[in-house]
Amino acid sequence: MTAAVFGHGGPWTEEEYLSLDGTQERVELFDGSLYVTPAPTPRHQHISGELYVILRMAVRAAGLHVLEAVNVRLRAGRMPIPDLVITGDIDFDELVVDAGDVRLVCEIISPSNAAADKVLKMHYYAVAGIPWYLLVEQDTGTLHLYRLEGQHYIEESVTKPGQTLRISEPLVAEISPDELLPRH
Repeated sequence: MTAAVFGHGGPWTEEEYLSLDGTQERVELFDGSLYVTPAPTPRHQHISGELYVILRMAVRAAGLHVLEAVNVRLRAGRMPIPDLVITGDIDFDELVVDAGDVRLVCEIISPSNAAADKVLKMHYYAVAGIPWYLLVEQDTGTLHLYRLEGQHYIEESVTKPGQTLRISEPLVAEISPDELLPRH
């Protein structure tokens, strides 16, 4: 179906992927194949926005940048779109952020792609050498912080509602799961 939607057959090159016109779906490139998911839910976007606001001042104080939904080149032909990334200095006019510039990557786990975030992307981010990986559970706001050791992530902490995650690398910040969830 992807080939029919995008009028393309066979493996995708990075150049072809980057020349795709806008679509409502989130389209990522993994080793010549497109990974297509629906646009995020309002809950997902609310969590992403709240997390961005919480991190913004700490990121600035550390001389870093926080970006939402950008192409990250893990290697040639492998380009996910993480929910949030914290980077060092980058060229803001480029279509792609190189993995070597990413200090922390964050994915907000959606029910439709939980396995991709917990297994596939986690593995790819680790192999690319991204030092920190933050996973956020959409239903509870629970935060799972992973630290890179070799080419694998080790769980550094799990922060549930009512608790506070204290990050000391690559920036100093405190995140409470309760602050991320929509108020009813």
